[in-house]
Amino acid sequence: MQGPSPSIRLDKWLWHARLCKTRSLAARLVASGKIRVNSARVVKPATPVRIGDGISYARDGRVRVLRVKGLGVRRGPAAEAQLLYEDLEPQVSD
Repeated sequence: MQGPSPSIRLDKWLWHARLCKTRSLAARLVASGKIRVNSARVVKPATPVRIGDGISYARDGRVRVLRVKGLGVRRGPAAEAQLLYEDLEPQVSD
């Protein structure tokens, strides 16, 4: 049998992926109820996130939709952080 799949706290993942400037801001964003994981509204910063989960939230007048590709072990440079997710937003052509 295989054990449970690895996971990370949602607030920590948002911080590692550089979607929030600080971990406390990430926790506040989650607690506000503006984040959805796999289409379910979450309000607990400790909500587990796994590879393959979908995350959506509204920010700056638009909705961001992301797919978790990695969990991360640290808050690294932006190039490393972008490897943690896939942006599922449709591309707008000008």
